[in-house]
Amino acid sequence: MYHLATVAPPIRRIRIPVSRDQAMLLLAAVNEIFLGVDIFLAHNISGTIVAREWTPIIFGPIAGVILLIAGMMALRYRPLATMLATTVLVVSIGVGLLGAYYHVIRASLPTGPAGERFTVRLLVWGPPVVGPLMFSLVGLWGISAAWVEEPPDSGRLRLPGGWHLPLPLSKTRAYFLMVSLGILATVISSVLDHARTGFENSWLWVPTAFGMFAVFAAAILGIVERPTRTDLMTYTLAMVLLIVIGLVGAYLHIEDNLTTQGEFVAERFIRGAPFLAPLLYANVGFFGLLVLMDPRSETLR
Repeated sequence: MYHLATVAPPIRRIRIPVSRDQAMLLLAAVNEIFLGVDIFLAHNISGTIVAREWTPIIFGPIAGVILLIAGMMALRYRPLATMLATTVLVVSIGVGLLGAYYHVIRASLPTGPAGERFTVRLLVWGPPVVGPLMFSLVGLWGISAAWVEEPPDSGRLRLPGGWHLPLPLSKTRAYFLMVSLGILATVISSVLDHARTGFENSWLWVPTAFGMFAVFAAAILGIVERPTRTDLMTYTLAMVLLIVIGLVGAYLHIEDNLTTQGEFVAERFIRGAPFLAPLLYANVGFFGLLVLMDPRSETLR
């Protein structure tokens, strides 16, 4: 089902030059690059980046470039491009899980007294446990985009050699659930960051409230087999709100990092409010909107 055309029927008259799979892979490539940049800034807070902390910093941009190359290869050599992209994205999932493990270890006190080895306070002030998992989420949705679903919305992925892999959900419904998980991870990360301020500014609850609304809006579409136009319009509104919140949050974080005279000081941007973090809201919101595109692959048009 072409959900975007259900939300806005005139869109059927517009020919979008890329398929949903291509748009998803492009977004995955951009995410890999920006994750590397974001982690570089985050790891710089300590003043020294140890050897293993360079892994996601180096991997992110390299993975992004390889995915862009795979996207160009797919125009003529789709099977080879799919295998190349899948390999990179599987590694991305591993990098995310390993990073989350290291962050959990850093946020705990293994030698502390019972009941205090892992507390909410340690979770708030320790390394962001959820952050590295974005590599895993990007890998998951990228792999979903790399393999052709034939026929569209059937849940049957076309494998090399003419084989097909039946899945319990269609690609579209799986995407909706991934969007829900991505928003939930973003909200949790936001709450943990804002908890350091004690939520003294009540406006800090705005991204949490709208974020949870979007979590349920996306999850419902992943569960419902045939959503109504009202369901889709509610979901679309939720995704647009996430994009707005992300852009406004980034502006406020940048403004907070500037001096009282409005001057830029690099140290304040490294150790102050993370100016890229709010853009995660815009990122998952944009990801959510792409799910509404025509599910037909470029090879099936």
